[in-house]
Amino acid sequence: MNASAASSPYAVELRDVRKSFGKTEIIRGCSLAVRPGERVAVIGPNGAGKSTLFNLISGRFGLTSGDILVNGRKIDGLKPYQINRLGLARSFQVSNLFNRLSVFENLRCAVLWSLGYKYSFWRFLADARDANDRAEQVMEMIKLDRRRDVLAMNLTYAEQRALEIGITIAGGAQVVLLDEPTAGMSRSETARFVNLIREVTEGRTLLTVEHDMGVVFGLADRIAVLVYGEVIAFDTPEAVRADERVKEAYLGSVLADQAVAGAGH
Repeated sequence: MNASAASSPYAVELRDVRKSFGKTEIIRGCSLAVRPGERVAVIGPNGAGKSTLFNLISGRFGLTSGDILVNGRKIDGLKPYQINRLGLARSFQVSNLFNRLSVFENLRCAVLWSLGYKYSFWRFLADARDANDRAEQVMEMIKLDRRRDVLAMNLTYAEQRALEIGITIAGGAQVVLLDEPTAGMSRSETARFVNLIREVTEGRTLLTVEHDMGVVFGLADRIAVLVYGEVIAFDTPEAVRADERVKEAYLGSVLADQAVAGAGH
């Protein structure tokens, strides 16, 4: 680790980040600093640039200008797998699993590289004791140990999302990005899933994009509000809830919509 990384107080830092597609500027000078072990929710209306921001942090998109640092190291120009090896992992809105592999086999695949197992066609995975043990450990963390040998395609939707989070943390990443982790879940599933996220990210840095305000206010230490590619507020849930700019731009209408939806159940 270089000197700047060792002395950085932030797990993830964005400095005047901008991203344009042609003449259209999607991210417009976004700055954000997330402390190690902090849970941060990124919220904002549709089209605010939330997914684009995650794609920039995880290396799927290149920056137009600005800097992104992970644990003090600039990641500009690095490929997603290189960023992953620096300790950052990401899940996606749509489950991305090996559907014809079991729960255990999905987790073991996620573990192998982090333990130093490179591409090897003659190695028997049954002999990879450390990888097997780590996969079993993660499987217990995400509470799928009783579904160990079930193919991913045969899991419930909530179980598939739990497996995806397990894959995300299996390699030991200390910075975790979750993109709408509770989308499509019932209220009871969401409540259980929030508890699961809280448990598996204990001691890790979490950035999550989430539309469910109950999840956001119940999980996040701080909330970043993104509107038209700019962070208009970054503070505690209480402060964000009371922020007039946030109410005007986003939060008031969302909470009102959710209240109406809740009254209908």
